[in-house]
Amino acid sequence: MAMKIRLARGGSKKRPFYRIVAADSRMPRDGRFVEKLGTYNPLLPKDSEERVKMDVERVQYWLGQGAQVTDRVARFLEAADVMPKKERNNPKKAVPGKKMQDRAEEKAAKAAEAAAPAEE
Repeated sequence: MAMKIRLARGGSKKRPFYRIVAADSRMPRDGRFVEKLGTYNPLLPKDSEERVKMDVERVQYWLGQGAQVTDRVARFLEAADVMPKKERNNPKKAVPGKKMQDRAEEKAAKAAEAAAPAEE
């Protein structure tokens, strides 16, 4: 059985609340899980201690059993010093989208046109 440590969504519409669970990877996101390992409330401030709560001993047990963690849960574990920090690379993060690039080109062309007659 391939185990995953992941988030299961709860809460109402526009008010998310997540449980950190150990579940079979074939189960749906909010479906059956083996054990609840903690909670995550994204509505709380980032510096709040109540934002992410987890049972670190049980998480380490499941990692020892070969459970894989999702990216978001891995970030929580890195913050709690349970896992080593992983270097991430997203080179496209700072690149604007296609529409914004087109607008910037148009703006540069207009600026060049406005500067050219002024020089003559």
